[in-house]
Amino acid sequence: MLDYDLADEIAADTPARLKALGDPLRQLLLDLVLERAMSVTELADRVRRPKSSVAHHVDLLVEVGLLQVVRTRKVRALEERFYGRTARTIAYPSATYDGDLPFFADARAVADMEAMAAAVPSGFTMRSVRIPEDVAGQFLQRVLDLSLEFSRMPRGGTREFALLVGMFPTTRPVAPTAKEAAHGA
Repeated sequence: MLDYDLADEIAADTPARLKALGDPLRQLLLDLVLERAMSVTELADRVRRPKSSVAHHVDLLVEVGLLQVVRTRKVRALEERFYGRTARTIAYPSATYDGDLPFFADARAVADMEAMAAAVPSGFTMRSVRIPEDVAGQFLQRVLDLSLEFSRMPRGGTREFALLVGMFPTTRPVAPTAKEAAHGA
């Protein structure tokens, strides 16, 4: 459970937001604060980058409206800021699709993506969460069951829809739990 409030969705609808999201470090910073709000110091420790570099990226994400200060605390004479996302989901408008999605490169799927401009149900999402392996296995089974249900749908309509699903472990660093952070882990 997050330790701050955020909206359900924000659109990546400006060139500045799209550019900000094009940097892998900024994407990682956005993912890390989905577990809990973090300071620049905590983020820098987690991603093993200089604090000044992380602060630059955090400032840029705040400027484009993807991160926000969710609370502050006094540390000696300074005010430490804790950052969180402005929304749980970042929606990419289909008009910005340029043929280079990070999670697949199937030629047929890319051609089908170009048809998404029509006002029909379509979309993509990629989420990363820290969960136990047994829970991941249970969730994967539910997703696979849902994909089988999708493939068994009665045929009809004038358009074919495809379902693309993948679940895999990542090598990215995770945010420490509040308990770990309190003990300096």
